[in-house]
Amino acid sequence: MAYNQFELLRQRRFLPFFVVQSLGAFNDNVYRQAIIGLLASIGLSASQQSLYTNLAPALFILPFFLFSATAGQIAEKLEKSRLIRITTTMEIVIMSVAAVGFLLQNMPLLLVALFGTGLQSALFGPVKYSILPSVLKPEELTGGNGLVEMGTSISILIGMFAGGLIFELAGSHGPETAATAIVLLAIAGNLVSRMIPPVDAGMPDLKVNINPIPESRRVMALAKKQPAVRNSMLGVSWFWFFGTMLTAQMLTYAQVNLGGTASLYLLPLALFSIGTGIGSLLCEKLSARTVEIGLVPLGAFGMSAFLLDLYFARPDAAVATGLTLAEFVRAPGSLRIMIDFTGIGLFAGIFIVPLFALIQSRTPKQEISRVISAVNIQNAMFIVLAAIAGIALQMESFKVGDTVVPMPGLSIPQLFLCLAIANTLVAIWIFTIVPEFLMRFLSWVLVRALYRLELHGIEKHVPDEGPALIVCNHVTYMDALILSASIPRPVRFVMYYRIFNIPVMRWIFRTGKAIPIAGAKEDPEIMRKAFDAVDAALAEGEIVCIFPEGALTKDGQIAPFKGGVEKILERRPVPVVPMALRNMWTSMWSKRDGRLARMRVPRRFRAHIQVVAGEPVPGREASAAALEARVRALRGDAA
Repeated sequence: MAYNQFELLRQRRFLPFFVVQSLGAFNDNVYRQAIIGLLASIGLSASQQSLYTNLAPALFILPFFLFSATAGQIAEKLEKSRLIRITTTMEIVIMSVAAVGFLLQNMPLLLVALFGTGLQSALFGPVKYSILPSVLKPEELTGGNGLVEMGTSISILIGMFAGGLIFELAGSHGPETAATAIVLLAIAGNLVSRMIPPVDAGMPDLKVNINPIPESRRVMALAKKQPAVRNSMLGVSWFWFFGTMLTAQMLTYAQVNLGGTASLYLLPLALFSIGTGIGSLLCEKLSARTVEIGLVPLGAFGMSAFLLDLYFARPDAAVATGLTLAEFVRAPGSLRIMIDFTGIGLFAGIFIVPLFALIQSRTPKQEISRVISAVNIQNAMFIVLAAIAGIALQMESFKVGDTVVPMPGLSIPQLFLCLAIANTLVAIWIFTIVPEFLMRFLSWVLVRALYRLELHGIEKHVPDEGPALIVCNHVTYMDALILSASIPRPVRFVMYYRIFNIPVMRWIFRTGKAIPIAGAKEDPEIMRKAFDAVDAALAEGEIVCIFPEGALTKDGQIAPFKGGVEKILERRPVPVVPMALRNMWTSMWSKRDGRLARMRVPRRFRAHIQVVAGEPVPGREASAAALEARVRALRGDAA
């Protein structure tokens, strides 16, 4: 039976954690929406309601600035299931205080509890994402993150609906109902947390520094050591900027531009959340169970495309007003708007899941909680910036003393247009400074368009960290791209310099830091530089892939392996992973059909091919002949 990511929901290593984090997200939103319901029910003035509704988000986000760095250290030091039990116990205490606030209809007390929920979320955030690499296999990381993002999105959505309905359905008993609901949900989360199996601490001897300012600087520096992780963090924070800017406009957008009642804003929010959940789940299928950061550009440009279409779908205020949900759905043009919101969410899910999976897979396990805390600090900054930018861009002017300063005064559709353009520019910038993102995207598109790819043993035998040499048979001009799309870690390919210099492909190979090589008789200087580059890459803990046959096969059979692999291992005896490409001889760009026929679309367009990895061989025991035998066995008769 084929693997399905939903199998994780039947396993104790994942299910209790998934339920706990979903209940937490659900309870937070029930609580926040119930506060809004209470504000409407106790008859506060419009100015008082505005004060509380603007103060509430600030109180919730403030703990992320103050305590995230400390939370990352604690999550690194403590056994993770124990920390989750501590945080869910905190939730019971905080929600008990909130319950008293509801019963007394005391807004200051409710805001104190809201600050407490922010504190609890800041403590839970690092362990939420750092636990996944410890309990999931590398090939399950994308699927597990997809489930977590889906669970969070749907829990937030249902929590908003449930919290918003409490005071409508319960009437005069709304405060009692809200108080009971949030405490029971907190207790349920704590009970489920006790089923989470123990997960070792990342760094039990770590000394916790509670001073937030120097420690925040320290964890930010720690997170920025690797360019790919640093820019994945930037991508995650941009996602929160984008989402905050988009969702903060929903209430006004629903009334002014969609012509609906105040409650209609829940429809675009629901569609966005559902789309995000679907996109998150699709990531595992699209990535073939690897951490495929090539999906990130796809997600970014998809978000921009649907947001741009949303602007053109309704650029002005609606003609009708006061539409109910059913009336809006039946109105002309509404289907396009609903598809746009769903599409934005879907590609947002495709964008965010690989970024989190990359951060988890590329960060040492003894540092990951602190790196996630750095992500949370940066996210909080971007959320605040998004809120300020959303308000500023819609202002027509403001006064500084006696001077009136003009402002853009954008409508909400115009704001969406600016956000779509900004999202595209930010995506291009990120992919420019970290070409690996764009290179993986191009590899992913080419390989998935031209082949049906099946992987075996990659996640089991390719090491998650440290140096390794990969040896593989060489069948087509696409072999390096196929392997780079199959292996979750960046790979330095050693390839014949004439293939390296193929137009268009050259840019991809150069961006991927491929190493061109020539024969000793053809160009000894290129060969010397190639071996030096291979040794330097292995010394840096990278993966290097060579094709020991030295050339493409001319008859579909594996040629004898040359001694270059032994020369590499003499200098640096790293583990060697034998790999085989199967069913490639009759696919695109092999030499089977001759030089002229190679450039036309062959008979086996989208051929079903396989990449198979075998058990690593210690470098000191490997020889060209032994590795050749292993690759032959892996390929079998599937030439």
